[in-house]
Amino acid sequence: MTIRNRKTVGFLAVAAALLLSACASQMEPAQKALAGIDSAVSAAAPDAGKYVPDQLAAVQKKLADLKTAFDNKDYATVMTGAPGVLTDAQGLLGAAMLKKDEVVKALSAQWPALAASLPGLVTSVTNKVNALAKMKHAPAGVDVAAAKASIADAGTLWSKAQAAFAANNIEEAVGTANDVKAKVEAAAAAIKMTLPKPAMTMTMAPAAAK
Repeated sequence: MTIRNRKTVGFLAVAAALLLSACASQMEPAQKALAGIDSAVSAAAPDAGKYVPDQLAAVQKKLADLKTAFDNKDYATVMTGAPGVLTDAQGLLGAAMLKKDEVVKALSAQWPALAASLPGLVTSVTNKVNALAKMKHAPAGVDVAAAKASIADAGTLWSKAQAAFAANNIEEAVGTANDVKAKVEAAAAAIKMTLPKPAMTMTMAPAAAK
């Protein structure tokens, strides 16, 4: 081997060593950056998955791409992209809380109507079911047993809805109240009872000025 070739080989060896050293020095910071993003996503995931699922999915996709780059030893890409993804991940919780506030506000507006109508509906259907149960022969097509079961469930669920509302859990309260409504409707259908339609609030537009 000539002196020139030896110098070339030596240069390449030094360059390779320097490259490996640079990669090794970037690996640990890249790993820590990914861990920080992972931690932020995990903390936000329960609420973000419920209220801003698309936003959560987008951050998870970016994180997955960075992890792929890390697995490919492309630490420079990880270090370049990590700060922006971390910012997005840290913003998930705030975005979820804002959306939750919107949801709670909308559900809070529904509760008064449910609270006003459901107890009367439960009582009305219960009285009808009890009256039919006393008859020797129920009318054709009427399933008193099914109605009894549904209206009993409705009563239990309504107690749970009220408890949730008292605990300031409006999401559970309204969700359970809607389950009550479904049970009442099922009971009414089983005994062929027509339920009254809910009252509708009409908003009149102001008259145009003449």
